[in-house]
Amino acid sequence: MHQMFLFQKNEGAVIEKPTNVASVPQRSPFRYPGGKTWLVPRFRQWMRSFSVRPDILIEPFAGGAVLGLTAAFEHLANKVLLVELDEQVAAVWETILSDDVHWLVQRILSFELNIESVTNILKRRTKLRREMAFQTLLKNRTAHGGILAGGAGRIKNGENGKGIHSRWYPETIAKRISAIASVSSKIEFYHADAFDILDKYKSAKNMVFFIDPPYTAGGKRAGSRLYNHSFVDHSRLFSLAKEMEGDFLMTYDNAAEVQKMADEYGFETRAIPMKNTHHAELDELLIGKNFQWIN
Repeated sequence: MHQMFLFQKNEGAVIEKPTNVASVPQRSPFRYPGGKTWLVPRFRQWMRSFSVRPDILIEPFAGGAVLGLTAAFEHLANKVLLVELDEQVAAVWETILSDDVHWLVQRILSFELNIESVTNILKRRTKLRREMAFQTLLKNRTAHGGILAGGAGRIKNGENGKGIHSRWYPETIAKRISAIASVSSKIEFYHADAFDILDKYKSAKNMVFFIDPPYTAGGKRAGSRLYNHSFVDHSRLFSLAKEMEGDFLMTYDNAAEVQKMADEYGFETRAIPMKNTHHAELDELLIGKNFQWIN
């Protein structure tokens, strides 16, 4: 497939600045640590560079699924397949993509948020998927940094001293969920292990993959602190990527160990600047089979 340039060039140098995330449509109902809103403009250009629109985009570590949702809303692929192992996160996607989405929207809009009500909801044990979905969104929106992993603390001061109200915008969250439901025919969700799905579809030629695993390579601890399922066999992941018939983009920490693995498997890399939640500028690593479309 023919592809276009991803980055602008000036006198042989690649010009790259961090994305202003305020300029990107906010699609996900989650505040997700490690979210990829900053990558949306580049992701769009990659998806639009194919001479034939991909039949399916697979996001095997979906999380907040910012890029999968972008593909669904902006018709960048005919179908989007989201995969997530975490049961809490899975409950949210399963509920949004089911008839229970209407219940979830009303539950969010009618909930009276305060310390006591949040505590009462989060201490409940339930096997009902829609109840778990509401619990998960409530925890995500009231926990420090949106962290769902065990031991995450609750927001204390928050934005402008609003405490747990800092990130609880019921109308906005409900609107995003309703919008996702409106394109649900284009989205499939699997509560499954990413490796099982990648192994199943690695030989498909009509699929592309956006792979954003927890950042635990090279002794990094961020992923283990942020996610319930943080262990990733990074070498196996790179091996599966090497076997893929379809194209892929992978994101990782810009670390020497990751660069070494990419070199060993013959992948190309580009350091992409972004700003973290503390507004500090740093690089993440974009990895692919080849970046001829960049050069």
